[in-house]
Amino acid sequence: MELYNMICLGVAGNFAHHLEQAGELEDFKDVVTKEADAPKGIFPFYLPNSDSFLGVKSIGSDRLSLPTYQANAQVEPEIAIIFDIIYNDDMSLLDLVAQKFTTFNDCTIRKERAKKISEKKSWGENSKGIAKEWIDIDKFESGGVMDNYSICSFLRRDGVLYPYGEDAPLIGYSYFYTKLKDWIIEKMNTQKDFGPLEDIASHLKDTNYPKQALISIGATAYEEFGEHNYLQSGDEIFIVTYDNRYCKGDIDECDKKVILAQKVD
Repeated sequence: MELYNMICLGVAGNFAHHLEQAGELEDFKDVVTKEADAPKGIFPFYLPNSDSFLGVKSIGSDRLSLPTYQANAQVEPEIAIIFDIIYNDDMSLLDLVAQKFTTFNDCTIRKERAKKISEKKSWGENSKGIAKEWIDIDKFESGGVMDNYSICSFLRRDGVLYPYGEDAPLIGYSYFYTKLKDWIIEKMNTQKDFGPLEDIASHLKDTNYPKQALISIGATAYEEFGEHNYLQSGDEIFIVTYDNRYCKGDIDECDKKVILAQKVD
């Protein structure tokens, strides 16, 4: 599996209250959605073989490197899914077939006056984080393995461990399973370059229609510490995806989990 042969996309606003806490609702004030709880759009954070900043191999596992300039960076605890892309004869998207999922950090800088979401997402190597283990998806619908998983996150600073993102079941995403997949297909086919969003169909064409996509499906809401504290060098990030049937309040003792652990430099 080679992540850098895939187009890498993220879903914006797929968990209640996240955009408000991140101070990003204003970015989407002109974006109209069909439903009040619908995500706001999708954005690229890596484009294979691109000559732009989105061609930088930004996904790490053990380290997270802050920008060299002053930046307000926050962890965005998410689930990332690998989808096989099925195209129509005219190279529009016909289907997305979910294969695997894992724990992801869509780390974001709170950059004022950024024209596009992508400008806040990829600033260099190790500006993202992905766990090394993957969980196979039996079916991307109710009754599948993802029904049983939750995600939580923590940050250790000066020896103190703080809850960072809310502990949330994956089925708590605003859009999930078929509803999310159908929405992503629609956006990849029809989303235009407008406001903070980009024309994804043109990115697919420019990247020679990749066979797979890595899609991060949205960040959880923050706990108090996560909402009010930006990352500092020396921080340690822990994002945990765990099977909530086996981890009843004590994920330390549970072996049914996938952890992303990053040291901030």
